[in-house]
Amino acid sequence: MESGPEAFAGAAFALFGAGLLVWTAVCVRAGESVADGVSRSSGMALALLFGAVFLGTGCWLLL
Repeated sequence: MESGPEAFAGAAFALFGAGLLVWTAVCVRAGESVADGVSRSSGMALALLFGAVFLGTGCWLLL
């Protein structure tokens, strides 16, 4: 059984990671830049990487 702060942190990490992945997918599908000042491919790759890391960390904390 997880503690209260651990469950809250897990939910926050999971929601942020899922939101980042959805936002990245919408930007890429619309042909827009994911981040200002960087190339489209590197911005997309980093956003996908960090979205997956945050989502995975959140799921791990909730287990």
